[in-house]
Amino acid sequence: MTITSILGLLFVLITTGLLLGLTYFQRKSTPVFRDIPAYSRLKRAIGHSVEDGTRLHISLGRGGLQSPDGAPSLAGLAMLRQLAEQTSVGDKPPIVTSGAGDLAILSRDTLQAGYKAAGAEDIYNPATGRLTGLTPFSYVAGAITAMRDEDVSANFAIGHFGPEIALLTDAAERTNSLSIAATDDPAAQALLFTSVDDPIIGEELFAAGAYSNAGKAHLASLQAQDILRWAIILILLGGSALKITGFF
Repeated sequence: MTITSILGLLFVLITTGLLLGLTYFQRKSTPVFRDIPAYSRLKRAIGHSVEDGTRLHISLGRGGLQSPDGAPSLAGLAMLRQLAEQTSVGDKPPIVTSGAGDLAILSRDTLQAGYKAAGAEDIYNPATGRLTGLTPFSYVAGAITAMRDEDVSANFAIGHFGPEIALLTDAAERTNSLSIAATDDPAAQALLFTSVDDPIIGEELFAAGAYSNAGKAHLASLQAQDILRWAIILILLGGSALKITGFF
């Protein structure tokens, strides 16, 4: 086993230990995180859609779970579970669009779990979880059609998108509906700065579960990220100091 493999295994073990320990301590106290404006606006949009009898549209991107782009999709599914539960009491259930087959199947299962948790499983409709296309632009075209024809008042895009995300946000503006978006692609993030009021940038995407009360493990994951981030900063500063003082 190489040094790199040993260090990688050690990092995984440390991270796992942090997650388990921090999840346990969530029973005693709930951490307070900084406000992210986009998630605050989303909470208000959920309330408005239920009151107005309109729909919430969640777009999970086109990152299949078997590809390297699947991590943002998992974050989207975690938040979808909570959004489904919160909007199940409305007159019009939310619709979910995706651009990968496995993601579409899981979106239906997640929606059903949200309805079941809210005690409204009998009104769950599998047709609200849709595969709208398997290529970037066919997927976006199908999602735009849903936005235009389904009485949507707010759109939340979270997952892996490329530059085609600009078409989604432009369509939301044309239909006078709220648009909130988060993605891992740098080119798409650059476009979001010019097309949405409160873009979700960088690791804020993976905070979706924690900010939607998806569970204690999601809260613990944010704390673990902060601890590891500070540990890396201290290691870099310590290495620089040792280099300057001539120890290396």
